[in-house]
Amino acid sequence: MFAIVKTGGKQYKIKENDIILVEKLSNKKGDSINLNEILLLSNDKKEIKIGTPLLKGISVKAKVLEQKKGKKVIVFKKKRRKNYKKTIGHRQNFTVLKILKIGTKTNTKK
Repeated sequence: MFAIVKTGGKQYKIKENDIILVEKLSNKKGDSINLNEILLLSNDKKEIKIGTPLLKGISVKAKVLEQKKGKKVIVFKKKRRKNYKKTIGHRQNFTVLKILKIGTKTNTKK
């Protein structure tokens, strides 16, 4: 069983017990979260459900393992013959998630 989930403006193909790096989420280490933006869901019988654009009533349960930073990216700017050089470093923040369960029903209370 796998699903395609959208979070942080990116899409991820996930399976149960996968560990993925996503854009920083505000949850703390050890928190359990639900990812509700499911684009596609497939089970072991090769049945595929495709959302238009999202599947309703289905979510993915995940656990936050840690908050960390990615590798440093160096940005170097230079203008020739003008004696202009500028170096900037950037480290992106990430959240490490472990996928616990795919395809759980969400409770919508009215």
